[in-house]
Amino acid sequence: MALTGSRVRRSLALMWRGMRSHPGLYVLAVGASGLFGALTVAVSRAVGWATDSIVVPAIAGDEAAQDRIWLGGLVLAAVALTLALSVAGRRIWAGFGVTRIQADHRTALTRQYLRLPASWHRAHPAGQLLNHTTSDTEAATGVFNPLPFALGVVVMIGVSVAMLLTIDPWLALAALAIIPVTVAVNAVYQRHMSPAVTRAQRLRGDVADVAHESFEAALLVKSLGTENREEDRFGARTQELRAANVRVGIVRSLFDPVIQTLPAVGTLLVLGIGTWRISTGDVVPGDIVTAAYLLTMMTVPVQAFGWVLGELPRALVGYERIAQVVDSTGALAYGDARLPRTAGQAGLAVRLADVGVDVPAISGARGRPITLLDGVDVDVEPGTTVAVVGTTGSGKTTLVSLLARLSDPTRGSVLLDGVDVRTLADGEIPAQVAFVTQTTFIFEDTVRGNVTLADAGAPEAPSDDEVWEALRLARLDETVRELAGGLDAPLGERGANLSGGQRQRLAIARALVRGPRLLVLDDATSAVDPRVEQEILRGLADRVDDQAASGPGPEAGNRPGTTVIMVAYRMSSVALADRVIHVDGGRVVDTGTHDQLMARDAGYRELATAYEVETERREKERADAAAAGALDDELEEVAG
Repeated sequence: MALTGSRVRRSLALMWRGMRSHPGLYVLAVGASGLFGALTVAVSRAVGWATDSIVVPAIAGDEAAQDRIWLGGLVLAAVALTLALSVAGRRIWAGFGVTRIQADHRTALTRQYLRLPASWHRAHPAGQLLNHTTSDTEAATGVFNPLPFALGVVVMIGVSVAMLLTIDPWLALAALAIIPVTVAVNAVYQRHMSPAVTRAQRLRGDVADVAHESFEAALLVKSLGTENREEDRFGARTQELRAANVRVGIVRSLFDPVIQTLPAVGTLLVLGIGTWRISTGDVVPGDIVTAAYLLTMMTVPVQAFGWVLGELPRALVGYERIAQVVDSTGALAYGDARLPRTAGQAGLAVRLADVGVDVPAISGARGRPITLLDGVDVDVEPGTTVAVVGTTGSGKTTLVSLLARLSDPTRGSVLLDGVDVRTLADGEIPAQVAFVTQTTFIFEDTVRGNVTLADAGAPEAPSDDEVWEALRLARLDETVRELAGGLDAPLGERGANLSGGQRQRLAIARALVRGPRLLVLDDATSAVDPRVEQEILRGLADRVDDQAASGPGPEAGNRPGTTVIMVAYRMSSVALADRVIHVDGGRVVDTGTHDQLMARDAGYRELATAYEVETERREKERADAAAAGALDDELEEVAG
C-alpha cells in the first residue's frame, strides 16, 4: 500500500489509486465535471454571441435585435439548466466516492488490526490505532472531494485554450498566464505544508492516546485524586496540537488568498489586453466579454484546483500513516491443516518442543533481544489438568499464550494433537482452544450476549440451556438468576454492575460454553474467592470425568475429557492439578505432581511455603480479630 518516489509521483499515485478503487463512480463524477467545464465555456460563448448579435444592436435601436431578446434568454437558460444538472451529478457521485474510499481504508485497517499478533498491539497505543481510523482516514480522503471538480477544470482549460486561440492569441496568453503562477505557488506551499501537517497528524494521535488512557484509568484517577495531573497532561498535549494546527492554518491562510486572487488577476489582464486589441481592430467587444466572462466563471473551478493542491500534503501524510499499519509485518500466517476429529469432546494433547521466545530490547533494534522463554519442552496428555507456577516474570503468561497462538515462538514448535499450530487453518484454534486471562473485558450487552458473543437467534449461537450450564460451572448461575431479566439483564460498560470476581467467572463461562478441547486459564480466578475457586476447579474436573465417560462406542470410558492448563498462585488450587510445571527464568525447572515437586524441587518448595506462610498469617489475623470480637461481646454482657 505504501507510495514510493518523489512527492509529485506519490501525489499522482494516491489520486489514481483512490479513483481506480471505484472506477464507475469516478467516471461519472469526472464526466459530470468535464461536462460542467465544457458548458461553462459554452455559456461564455453564448454570452459573447448575445452581446454581439442582440445586446449591442438592441441598444443601438435595431428593432429586429430587440425582438430576439427572448431567444438569447432561452439559450442562456437552457445552458444554465444543463450546467446545474452537471454540478449536482458531480457532487453526488464524488460524495459517494469519498465515503466508499473511507470505508475501504477503515476496513483494511480493522482487518489488519485483527490479523496482527498481540505483541504488535502492545507496541502501538490504542489511541494511535483509533486515530488511524478517524483523523488519518479523513485526511487521506479529503483530496477526493474537490478532485473531480479539479479534473473538470482541466477539460475547461483545454476547451478554453482552443476557443481563445480561435478568437485571439494574445487574449489566450493573458488568460492562461495564471497557470504557471499557480504551479509555482503550489511548489512553495508543499515545501512548507508537508512537515506542518505531518506534525499535526502525529499530535492528533498523541492526544487521542492520552484521552484513551485517562478514560480507561478513570477509576484509578478518581481513587488516587490525580485529576489535576491528568488534566495538565491532556492540556499540554492539546496545546501542542493547537500550535501545530495554527501553523497549518497560517501556511494555508497565505496560500488560499493567492489562489483565489489569480483568476481576478487573469481577468484584469484580459480586459487590459482586450482594450488594446479592440483599439487595433483585431477583436470585437463580444470577444472581450466572452474571455472576461470565461475567466470569471473559472474563478471557483480554479480554486477547486487549488483545493486539491492544498489537500494533497495532508492526504499524503494520512495515507502514509495508514499504509504503515496495513503494510506492517508480523501477521500470523495460516495453513490448511485441521486438527484430528474424534467422537465426543476429547481433550487435546499438547507438546512444546524446544520452544524459545525472544522480543526486541526496549532500547530499540540495536539492543540485544530479551529472551522470555528458552528450551521449553513440555508434554501434556489429553484430558489432564496442569498447573503452571512460578515467580513474577518467569514466563508463565508467555508460555500459555502460545497455546492459543496469540503469538508464535521464535524457536521450536507448539503442537496440538501432533499438528504444528502454524500449519493450522484460520479459525481452527478458536474453535478448539479457549483462553481466559486475568483481565477480562465485558461488553455493554446482556449476560447472554457476553457469554455467547453472538447475535440472538443466530445459527451458531449456543442455546440458553448451554449458557446456563456454562454459568453453573463458573458458579455464576445464581447471581444471574437474581438479576432483573436473567440472561437478558443488561451489563454496564465493562461490566460495571458486576464485581471483579463475577467478571472473571463470566469470562470463564464465555470460554466453557464453546465446549473447548483445550481450556487455558491465565490466573483467570485471581479475583475469585478461594472457596468459589475450589468449586469452579472441582466442577471442571467433574465435567472432564463426565466427558470421558460419555459418548457412543466401546472406547467411551477411556476417552479423555477437556485438557486444562492453568497459571495458578494458590497452592490449594495447584494441589488439584494432575501435574505441575515449575517455570523460572523462562525455563521449565521441573514437572510432576505437587507432592513430588515439594519433595525434590527446592525452588518450588520455597514458592509453595512462602504462599502457605502468608495464607496462615492472614488466617491467624482473622482468627485473632474474631476472638477479640467475641471477648468484647462477653465483657459487654458481664458489664451489663
